[in-house]
Amino acid sequence: MDLEYLNSEILKNYINGKWVDSTTDETRDVINPASGEVLAKTPICTKEEALETIKAAKEAFWKWRTTPAQSRIRYLYDFRDALEENFDDLVEVVTKEHGKTLDESRGEYRRAIENVEAATHIPSLQMGYNFEEIASGIDEMVIKQPLGVFFCVAPFNFPVMVPAWFWPYAIATGNTYIVKPSDQCPISMVKQFEILDEIGLPKGVVNLLHGGPEVVNALVESPDTVGLSFVGSTKVGKLLYKKCGEVGKRVQVQGGAKNFITIMPDANIDRTVPNLITSFFGNAGQRCLAGGVLLTVGDVHNPLKEKLIESTKQIKVGDGMDEDNHMGPLASEAGMKKVLEYIQKGIDEGATLVLDGRNVRDDESLKNGFYVGPTIFENVSPEMSIAQEEIFGPVMPIVNVKNLDEAIEVIHNNPYGNASSIFTSSGKSARDYQYLVKAGNIGINIGVAAPIATFPFSGMKDSFMGDLHGQGKSGIDFFTEDKVVITRWFD
Repeated sequence: MDLEYLNSEILKNYINGKWVDSTTDETRDVINPASGEVLAKTPICTKEEALETIKAAKEAFWKWRTTPAQSRIRYLYDFRDALEENFDDLVEVVTKEHGKTLDESRGEYRRAIENVEAATHIPSLQMGYNFEEIASGIDEMVIKQPLGVFFCVAPFNFPVMVPAWFWPYAIATGNTYIVKPSDQCPISMVKQFEILDEIGLPKGVVNLLHGGPEVVNALVESPDTVGLSFVGSTKVGKLLYKKCGEVGKRVQVQGGAKNFITIMPDANIDRTVPNLITSFFGNAGQRCLAGGVLLTVGDVHNPLKEKLIESTKQIKVGDGMDEDNHMGPLASEAGMKKVLEYIQKGIDEGATLVLDGRNVRDDESLKNGFYVGPTIFENVSPEMSIAQEEIFGPVMPIVNVKNLDEAIEVIHNNPYGNASSIFTSSGKSARDYQYLVKAGNIGINIGVAAPIATFPFSGMKDSFMGDLHGQGKSGIDFFTEDKVVITRWFD
C-alpha cells in the first residue's frame, strides 16, 4: 500500500469501486498545520457528481442487502487486519493533515478499529425477537432490515474515528454508504478507501465523495438516500436536521458542546489534575468531549488552580510528529484565529488571564504553524463568552461556585449538553450529578467521558438532534427498520 504524501495533487473520489477525477475546477488546499505546507488539494465537487455517487450506491444496495451477514462482515475483518498492518503509516497521515500528536492519532485510530470490530458482531446485534402464541395459533416476530443508501458528513477534528461511528455499522447491516469527509482533513479517509479497494469490497457498497454545501444539499435532497449522520456545529446541524425532516430522512446530528467539569472539595487533586489537562488541552482542545469550563466548588479553587498552572506549564507545544511534544497546533489558520479572538474577548470581558497561550507564537520555530498554547482564565463569570460559547481550542475558563447545586444550575443554564464530569470522593455527590445533570455523556472522576464502541455516543439539548445516537445498539437501530411479522397457518 502506497502511503506517500500526495505533493499537492488533487484528491480523487471513490465511486462504484473506482477512483474518479472530479470534474470541478474548485479546490481547497489541505495544509499541514504544523508547517503551512500544502499536502494535497480537495476537489469541491458538484451536484452532478453527488447524484452519480448516489446512483452507484443505490444500484449496489440490493445485491449487498441479500448478501448473508457472515459474508458481509468478512470484509470488515479484512479491513481491520489491514488497518493494523499499516497502523504506523496511517497514524502519521492523521498527524500530518490535522496536527494532533502521534500519540493522539494512535488513540483515534484505536477507536476507529474498535468500531470496525464492533460492527463485525452484526449477526447477533441485528437479531430481532419473537413471541409465540400471541393468540391461539398465531405467532409474532420482529426482524430488523436494512433501508438503502445512508451517508455521513464528517468533521475535521477526528477524520478517522467519526466516520467509523457510522459506515461500518451501516454496511454490516446491509445498507450501502457514502462518506463525505472534511474538505480540510480528507487524506486519512482516502487512505482508508485505498485499503477498502485492495480488500475487494464490492463496488458501490462504500463510496467517497469530496465537496462542500452543494454536495451535502444534493445528498440530503435526493429521494434515493434514506439517512444522514452529521458531526459538526449546532448551527449547521440544525439546518440539516430541519431539511432532513422536511424530506422524510432519518438523521442523527451531533452538534456543538460546552462541557462543564465540576471539582468538589473532596476530590483527589493530584489524580484529578492530569485528567483535566488531557480533557482541556488534548487534541489542542478540538474535540466535542473536551473540557469547556472548569467549575471549582468552594475552597478547592486555589490549591487546584496552582497545581493546574504548575502542571500546564510543563506542556511542550510543537509539531505533532515529534514524540517529545505534548500538544500540536490548531488544525487550521481559521481555527487559530478564532481561539485568539476568544482569548482577547475573555480579557475584554474582565476575566483574569493567568496563563497566556499566545506566547508560544514567540518561538521562531512555530511561526509557520497554527499554534496556540494552553491558556487558563480565572475570575470567569458564567455569563462571559468564554464560559458560554464553544471555543474549540486549548482554553480553560475557571468559574468558582459555592456548592454543587450552584454548579448544576450553571450547567443547566448553558444551551449545550454533550458531556459533563464530576471529580469527587462522595458517592452521593456523584449519584446526584449523574441523576440531575442534563448531558448525554457523564464522567465520574473521568476527564473525557468518551463511550466505547459498544455504547452509544450520546448528547442532549443543543448538542444532539435526532432519536438514535451513533455506536452501540442505537446505531444498529438507526441503520435498520423493525418489520413486524404476524403468522398463522391453517390445516
